[in-house]
Amino acid sequence: MKKIFPLILALAMVSCNQNPFFESWDTPYGTPPFSSIKTSHYLPAFKAGIEEQRSNVKAIIENPEAPTFENTVAAYEAASPILDRVSGVFFNLSESDSTPEMQAIEEEVMPLITAAEDEILMDERFFARVKAVYDASEGLSREQQMVVKKLYDSFVRNGVALDPEAKKRFSEINTRLASLSQAFGQNLLAANNAFKEEVGITVSEYYDFMASCPDRERREKAFRAYSSRCNGGANDNNAIVLEIMKLRTEKANLLGYPTSAAYILSDKMAGDPATVDAFLQPIMDRAMVKAREQKAQMEELAGHSIEAWDWSYYAEQLRSLKYALDESQTKPYFQIDSVRKGVFTAAERIYGIHIDPAPEVQVYNPVVKAYRLSDADGSLLGIFYADYFVRPTKRGGAWMNNFRDQEEGVRPIIVNVCNFPDPASGEPSLLTVDNVQTAFHEFGHALHGFLTQCKYKSVSGTSVSRDFVEMFSQFNENFAFVPEILQVYANDYRTGEPIPASLVEKISKALRFNQGFTAGELCAASILDMKWHELTAAQLEAFDGPESIRAFEDKVCEEMGLISCIIPRYRTTYFNHIFNSGYSAGYYSYLWSEVLSADAWEKFLADGVFNPETARSFRETFLEKGGSEEPMTLYRSFRGADPDPGALIRARGL
Repeated sequence: MKKIFPLILALAMVSCNQNPFFESWDTPYGTPPFSSIKTSHYLPAFKAGIEEQRSNVKAIIENPEAPTFENTVAAYEAASPILDRVSGVFFNLSESDSTPEMQAIEEEVMPLITAAEDEILMDERFFARVKAVYDASEGLSREQQMVVKKLYDSFVRNGVALDPEAKKRFSEINTRLASLSQAFGQNLLAANNAFKEEVGITVSEYYDFMASCPDRERREKAFRAYSSRCNGGANDNNAIVLEIMKLRTEKANLLGYPTSAAYILSDKMAGDPATVDAFLQPIMDRAMVKAREQKAQMEELAGHSIEAWDWSYYAEQLRSLKYALDESQTKPYFQIDSVRKGVFTAAERIYGIHIDPAPEVQVYNPVVKAYRLSDADGSLLGIFYADYFVRPTKRGGAWMNNFRDQEEGVRPIIVNVCNFPDPASGEPSLLTVDNVQTAFHEFGHALHGFLTQCKYKSVSGTSVSRDFVEMFSQFNENFAFVPEILQVYANDYRTGEPIPASLVEKISKALRFNQGFTAGELCAASILDMKWHELTAAQLEAFDGPESIRAFEDKVCEEMGLISCIIPRYRTTYFNHIFNSGYSAGYYSYLWSEVLSADAWEKFLADGVFNPETARSFRETFLEKGGSEEPMTLYRSFRGADPDPGALIRARGL
């Protein structure tokens, strides 16, 4: 299975230097040898990895022995070591250090990878072996059953049962979609950099700027530039969006689904679009009641009607008036190094783990920090990279990803990427309350990856349903402002003084403030996402350009009840989550998962936040299990009941 054919060996000799992706890494903890990796290594490694995978899959298919879990499913899990190594490095760096050279490689590589995946998942001979294992899976362990089911479903959902002509078209669609998603992301990165040139702030600083800038004209300029990204001009995404939606819908139709939403949701917790729609609208209704109340209060304070570019500024003024609190008071206590300490301390205290600097581990950028995580008994849990600061080659937002997945005998290598203020400007990197929550949020994802104890990588860590995965990141946010954790890390960077209890109380109260806006813009984006993916092929044909896209947005916003001075968190042309990051018909997941996390947090509050038995149960039931069991089965095991939808309403004060 591990044999590398002569073609692969020939590719290894393309340059005088050995390609580091062609062999296991003799580095501390098997981490990527970034200093040895050159841009020229990626393409040969991808091509060699695809050939190695093709050869190993061919051996699985031609195995004369009857199909078993080990000789078919487990063998497939181990079929692509080169591809796993190069993909883990390249796709992480293509988002956090996206140079023109990396973008050019991505343009060439994506069609190759997509075609290779289609070749595998449309192979009827391979599917026959997988189906044989699936049909006889009652004797397997529960984790093995979930691994088989996931692979079986991948074949079915990728059109293995289609006729040859339909398969060909399905594969063409997949290849084109991969290229379009990449183009969408590259346009958005360019537009984000252009936004900084035009407005003088980065996209990640936008909300903070809008809350603090007293100049109404500057706020309006920033709002119009921010909300019109990729809508026209050199980085226009309108045509890309329409083609993506038409192709996604055609793909769903080929498999017998009326819309792309119906297809995408068929294997998620929610199950179908009607369930998601019924879940979202009541949240929107509650949020808009709060938003209208707050709008009236802000207009009284401002002395004029509130426009979209006024909301954050007067919300901050109102918050300061109601709670005597503004970000200038809190930021000195949230210097980035201190916040990192708080993130680590919470995890150490709750789960009994240890986190230590790992200077022996190479990093891919000088500002990145590496850490070693170990369990209470000293065993390795994994290696963590913290890449926190904004830079022009990094896409906006914050995320967690794996350089290496966990499997039996292998611990994960995980990165958190954020866009916090760059301390290179001469000032310390001081975080807003929202930034602090983001740091805890992303490390919640990381903990899901580090604490997993699965045998198979396809179900380890965060390899779970999209509308389940955000539960753990949102849950971890709760520890950010627990007094016992705050007292460890929230010290004034100038004096070392701990954050006063009175300020902590103000933060706690203020976290529920402005929820009409916060929940409203999030819910609005979720509904917009669903309405795009609920369109039929005939309805999409009626779109004829940018004006029709904005008209569709306006209609959706009006029907959902969104008030005019709030827009969705992401408008269509810069909605990266749904057009380039795997959240298509899935942005609702943040609110869906928030019900789970809020309900779980209520148990922690009832038992005592630092109750060791509750923490142990949460770790063993959820974090160690990954996707080795159905999400609701795990949840009921931990909570003893279904999640209470009212937990989200209570948590947000709606």
